[in-house]
Amino acid sequence: MNYDPFVIPFSAGASILAIILAYKYLFWIFTLNNSDKFKILKGIFSIKIFKALKEVFLESLLHRKVFRINPLLGYMHMSLAFGWLLLIISGVVESKIHTHRPFNAPYEPIFFKFFNHDISMYRWANEFQFLMDFLLLFILSGVALALIKRIYSRFFGMKKTTRLKIGDWMALITLWLIFPLRFLAESFTSGIYHNGGFLTGNAGTFFASFLPLQNISYLTWWTYSIVLGIFFIALPFSRYMHIFTEVVLIFLRNFGIKNCKVYNSFSAIEVNACSRCGICIDKCQLLTSARIKDTQSVYFLQSIRHKNIKENKTYDCLLCGRCQEFCPVGINLNNIRISKRFGFSTGNYNFDYLSPTIEKKAPVIYFAGCMTHLTPTIKIAMEAIFRESKTDYLFLDKDGTICCGRPLMMAGEILKAHKLIEKNSNLIKDSGATTLVTSCPICLKVFKEDYLLNIEVIHHSQFILRLAEEGKIKLNKSDLKAVYHDPCELGRGCNVYEEPRKLLSKVVTLQNIKQQEELSMCCGSSMGGLQLSSVQRNLIRIDTLTALQKQKPDYIITACPLCKKTLANGAYTEVKDIAEIVWERMKKKH
Repeated sequence: MNYDPFVIPFSAGASILAIILAYKYLFWIFTLNNSDKFKILKGIFSIKIFKALKEVFLESLLHRKVFRINPLLGYMHMSLAFGWLLLIISGVVESKIHTHRPFNAPYEPIFFKFFNHDISMYRWANEFQFLMDFLLLFILSGVALALIKRIYSRFFGMKKTTRLKIGDWMALITLWLIFPLRFLAESFTSGIYHNGGFLTGNAGTFFASFLPLQNISYLTWWTYSIVLGIFFIALPFSRYMHIFTEVVLIFLRNFGIKNCKVYNSFSAIEVNACSRCGICIDKCQLLTSARIKDTQSVYFLQSIRHKNIKENKTYDCLLCGRCQEFCPVGINLNNIRISKRFGFSTGNYNFDYLSPTIEKKAPVIYFAGCMTHLTPTIKIAMEAIFRESKTDYLFLDKDGTICCGRPLMMAGEILKAHKLIEKNSNLIKDSGATTLVTSCPICLKVFKEDYLLNIEVIHHSQFILRLAEEGKIKLNKSDLKAVYHDPCELGRGCNVYEEPRKLLSKVVTLQNIKQQEELSMCCGSSMGGLQLSSVQRNLIRIDTLTALQKQKPDYIITACPLCKKTLANGAYTEVKDIAEIVWERMKKKH
């Protein structure tokens, strides 16, 4: 076995990293509930493990999602992650072929060129020299891009890049140094022994022409080993914890484990899987519109890791889901934030005064929601559509006395929200209904996610489309042009994009805009931003209206009472709910 004292820093750092990672992952997995542990055992012996491996390859190594959002950023991440893995694998294979030993010391492939000066006699030596130099060049291009991103993020089309803590800086600087030092160490050695590939061989010849390589080569290998050791030790305490944690997260997610609104060890895994790529920063309207610079998801997750969570930063978020939609790791950012609000919630609510009863049994329940009651023309339109279609329905919250519970949940009052959920659930079950229709996307999301209902739950845009396609209502199409605004909770929250557009195409001419579907902007009045000022909300509303009115449509149409109420304030274009425009275009009006 080859050995030299300079391998000690690398070996020590790698050992410390392995111990820390093993402790953290075993702790997180063993503190999952028994149901999730069973899912892991079941998943390991199922086809899900192959799906997880595929996702690891596509996302953790090739960074497919990052490529789709920002190709240059995707290449940078891929060159570092996939390139480094290929360099390690190729080095291990090269080492085994050269030594003819089934097992080598872990450091031997890393420092192969230090220990093996005459490699001309082993099989495929020239091919491996070319391959190893090519992979090193591939990685060095990523390092160069990473340095550019840190200095000038606009080169990547990014307005901002993430701010770093001391541990992050230590890991980042050592990461920047690892591969240039490897290049120098291998080039200096090649210059002394006249070997090496197209990169290190030519560089070695160049360096030998003016540097005393015999005197500095050994020092360079020591420096390379020390920097590797420091990076390994700093990694678990830095953003680079995501390198391994994202892989663990992908497997657990494929095994069926999901994030809930209570912070647990799976939430901790998600937090540590954040790469702090910075994509979420530019997607946040609190930055682009309201100029709030320190509450974005990447900083919030960072504060969780460093146990430095501030109340105002916990609540300064619209929960609009724009960051979550584009997170390449797929972290459930909204649920993590809601779970941390639970620690700050202090409300004392009592709902014993609520004792609603159902008027009758019906196959369809209509739940308008609090905001719909504050925009009454929407519920008037819905009741007219129900009558026209001869739908047998029950208006569950007609008197407006009971909330769905989601606003409480968004405030972190999860236990209080479940009291409302229990009351509503009993009413819904007593009604005998098979379909629940709601006009409010906020209500829709909570009914789908938190109510244990055995019935269909749909938004009124989906229900009205069904009525039109079944011929239960007749619609007239006009030449009027309209822009459709995707509400956050309906689109990104519940993935309802197609049905509203399909319905609107029957009554108006739809105009496409850049800020639609996943890119849709928040109206600014989200119930998630509990501590945002009216001025900050207004800045968001103005930017959203500017985007919606750019093509000068005849109507701005949305499918959320809160969005309608907010956007109508200050708009020079008439703002309508999708139910209202349908009611207007029905052949029979009431």
